Amino acid sequence: MKSIKETKIEMKTLNKILIAFSLVFAMSCETEALLTEDSISNQTAGAYFSTAAGFEDLSKSIYPLLRPIGQLRGLTLNGGDTFSQQTAWDQVGYQNNVNIETYGPEFTEGVGDVQDFWVYHYKAINRANTVISRSTSVQNLGEYAGTLDIRVAEAKFIRAYCLFSLVQQFGDIPMPLVETTSANKDVIRVPSAEVYSQIISDLIEAEGVLPATASDYGRATTGAAQHLLARVYLTRGWNFGNSLGGTAADFEQARVYADKVIAAYPMVSDYKDLFPKKSEDPTNQTHGSGDQDAKNSEIVFAIQYSDQVLTNYVEVDDASGADMTGDGGNNSHSIFGGSHDESPGSPGRTSDYNRQLGKHNALPGLWRLFDPETDTRYHLNFVEKVYAVVDNPGFVPASGAAAIDIKKGDVVVEYRDWNNPATTLAERGKDIGGNMNYAVINIDEIGKIDESSYHNANKTPMMWKFWEPGIPYGNGFGEFDQALMRSSEAYLIAAEAIVKGASAGSVGSASDYYNAVVNRAIIGGQLGDADMAAAPNDLSSLATKSYRASGSVTIDMILDERAREFMGEGLRWYDLKRTAKLIERAKAFNPWIGGLNHIKEHHYLRPIPLSELDLATNEVTQNPGY
Repeated sequence: MKSIKETKIEMKTLNKILIAFSLVFAMSCETEALLTEDSISNQTAGAYFSTAAGFEDLSKSIYPLLRPIGQLRGLTLNGGDTFSQQTAWDQVGYQNNVNIETYGPEFTEGVGDVQDFWVYHYKAINRANTVISRSTSVQNLGEYAGTLDIRVAEAKFIRAYCLFSLVQQFGDIPMPLVETTSANKDVIRVPSAEVYSQIISDLIEAEGVLPATASDYGRATTGAAQHLLARVYLTRGWNFGNSLGGTAADFEQARVYADKVIAAYPMVSDYKDLFPKKSEDPTNQTHGSGDQDAKNSEIVFAIQYSDQVLTNYVEVDDASGADMTGDGGNNSHSIFGGSHDESPGSPGRTSDYNRQLGKHNALPGLWRLFDPETDTRYHLNFVEKVYAVVDNPGFVPASGAAAIDIKKGDVVVEYRDWNNPATTLAERGKDIGGNMNYAVINIDEIGKIDESSYHNANKTPMMWKFWEPGIPYGNGFGEFDQALMRSSEAYLIAAEAIVKGASAGSVGSASDYYNAVVNRAIIGGQLGDADMAAAPNDLSSLATKSYRASGSVTIDMILDERAREFMGEGLRWYDLKRTAKLIERAKAFNPWIGGLNHIKEHHYLRPIPLSELDLATNEVTQNPGY
């Protein structure tokens, strides 16, 4: 298997062409994006793109833009009911990232996450528009004619994907549909209902042309268009503030398209086969990541970071010459949970436990949604034990405590299952006067105890889900593909659509679709039952209730299951907005949002970025409340 670096060398020629083509953060009619066509080998970019080979390269150039888009998680994960950028769960007065996290007055049009989200999505839209616009000028098509139609369909799919993300975040938005070749500073915000109509039109056209199997792994397929259509119809059906043009018929369409995906993309039988494999060797947390197949049957569409030629090249900003994609690496391994670089038995800043930046920390309520005894996802998603990777003789766990000789492979931190807390000193670590040689941390204690190096505000649990040990410390060059669409979501889309009035489908009732996802995760399938905390926001409560559907299914049950199944996959904020549950659940399960109580109805939309307001020569209306 070729490495990313090796593949980049193969793409050197293409890079030269694409650098000439690249636009300066194109934002349709409101930016000063210009198409520069430098002569390369006595051929302009325009002339090159009118050939079949050139147009093929042009079509490839859209896909790398999905990489930075896939890493823009600030607006999709934080500020909800499952993740927080705060490192201390109960210290509401300590505000590490008030901009997005708490919806306070600092959350304005100048926030960088808002700006980046807008810029990269519109850049991808303009690249897609360029492919669509220039498709009519390709000469001497011959056998390439059919392929060209497919490439245009791919561009329409990606345009639809980006427009869908933008319209959910910002409401009425500019909607460029042709290539931007000169500056136009008149910003026209198109009503959301029109945007949804265009998205659906693009996707239906793409569905009719795209192949069931892509010629190059990573390209859009019929299934990808169908999956996105299911999402779009489901969202429009909820008809946010009666602004989307949605009707009850949209839920039926969502179920129909979900069934198409389910038929073509069977779920894998074991959840652990979806993501990088968890190391079970306490002495070797740096096992290689190449033993996991990211191209399994459940993946409908993914951003690729592996060895494929399609996207492995550096996307360059033609204004600054800067690398815009971080060399294309997947940073998912490095941003979830707190760091244990300073734990005993750690040599310091190494890749043994990845580089955990703590940008997204699982909230206590998310932990309590899982049954640790029966739900396999609990142990596969969370780091429950941290091991020493080097000997650490004479470690003093706390002031005045006796020294401990820690050996490689010893447990140094254990996060106890939420329903099995350590309650006696015999079960507790010597760092707080107990009998165990390692720190024992109950979930409801995180951020509350500051008695040792283990128990402090920054010691939040890590996630296994996107684990890629062995990657050099400090870089984001993960090679595991980032799934944007999985068929397990199609089951839950169908369940939600049926709850909202759609007819039963190929799998059955709403509970049948819902339980299909739950049962895959439960040890023994149909055997046993799964429990979760009755009140995840109540850290003292260990009362439980079942989360397998025995009769009817509610929207809250579906939201709980989506939180378990897709934790960290960038869907959560959209789920909460679609179902109008953002304020209710964020206040209940996010101590930062609930404690500060800044969140208001207008936060269902993000502010239009300041850069767009400044660039526009016409009067642009900001979203209400900002």
